[in-house]
Amino acid sequence: MKICVFLSAADLDERYTRPAREFAELLGKGGHTLVWGGSESGLMKVVADGVQESGGRLVGVSVDFLAAKARANADEMVIARDLAERKALLLEKADAVVIMVGGTGTLDEATEILELKKHGKHDKPVVLLNTAGFYDGLRQQFQRMEDEGFLPVPLADLVFFAKDGVGALAYLEEWSGLQ
Repeated sequence: MKICVFLSAADLDERYTRPAREFAELLGKGGHTLVWGGSESGLMKVVADGVQESGGRLVGVSVDFLAAKARANADEMVIARDLAERKALLLEKADAVVIMVGGTGTLDEATEILELKKHGKHDKPVVLLNTAGFYDGLRQQFQRMEDEGFLPVPLADLVFFAKDGVGALAYLEEWSGLQ
């Protein structure tokens, strides 16, 4: 399975890097392909290293202004003109999406992917990997949106919240088995 992972390129604390590394190793050992932002820094590097060292493939989609930070030894690397093209290519190249911890860029990617799914522009599974409770507040906000009628489809049809990488991958593998 080709799994797009949206995540931070920042150097982060062990409470985020350790679970990210464990998830990456599960992907690689499972023979999956990581589709990611292509960066050779921060958490993006941790995940790419883990996938590659565990036998998985790497498909990166970087962007012009970050091309200097792109991973040189990815199996495939595409350089997009801008962030909008990058997001479209990431989604196009993937069978599923996992959203890991990140900042405003990750949040932008997550909300766009969910908005596209809400409008039927894709039917790929989206998993929000809630490492160390990072997305507890977002989950609460999404639940409020559903409860108060802001979501035209059930929240469970848009996104699956996983507390760890094992749960995230199990959900995706179950989904792919149903296809």
